[in-house]
Amino acid sequence: MKFAVNYSTPFYGVDPDRVAPSLPFADPLDLLAFVAAATSRLLLGTGVLLLPYHHPVVLAKRLATIDLLAKGRLRLLTVGLGSLPGEADAMGVDFRSRGRRADEAIDVLRLLWAGDEDGVDFHGEFFDFDKLCSFPKPYGGTGLPIHVGGSSRAAARRAGRRGDGFFPGGALLPDERAAQLDLARRAAAEAGRDPDALEYTRRPAPTRPSSATNSPRSPTGSACATPPDRTAAAARSSLPRSGRRAGPARRQP
Repeated sequence: MKFAVNYSTPFYGVDPDRVAPSLPFADPLDLLAFVAAATSRLLLGTGVLLLPYHHPVVLAKRLATIDLLAKGRLRLLTVGLGSLPGEADAMGVDFRSRGRRADEAIDVLRLLWAGDEDGVDFHGEFFDFDKLCSFPKPYGGTGLPIHVGGSSRAAARRAGRRGDGFFPGGALLPDERAAQLDLARRAAAEAGRDPDALEYTRRPAPTRPSSATNSPRSPTGSACATPPDRTAAAARSSLPRSGRRAGPARRQP
């Protein structure tokens, strides 16, 4: 069984013609359910799930179901915005408003996970409902940590303001990565949140042969491999729920 798990915009850009249309990208959440059934200690996650292209009411139930079946191992949920305008067009989403849509979706997910049998209300720019219930809840009856991923400084600010953690893009050089982490922490403090509580996902940058062209360079001079991130089940067996995150992988709509 073979299928694709990644499309790297830092390497390939935003031209969909550079990707074979028949490439079999698996649905990331269905894939995680499969992995959850075949494992008992792996932490599960995405890196990143393109949040603007999922309705949060449906997504809340899907994510809670996976976490319940995995007995609390969905600890590495990382969301992002996506960078391909064609994806937004295909989903009927305004590409320019996807950041605001993602912010609302994060709020809706947390609200639904925290709600009880009486239901919850939400009235926003993109989502609107009254007395809505969502069951099952994530394992243990609590919500899921939501990390924010991306290669931009806007992503770092969003992680600080709304995220439980930050997963900077794999193509960033060390100085920019450090600057974005500092920006995320400052954004958390400005929003009245504890910057020390913001978790950080760090994935070592892979390398590829020196003959590679048109790819970002690592500090050692070797080119960053493509894909710089991958999607699927992430790592660290028997890591406690409050532990550091191992590196999940990148973007799937």
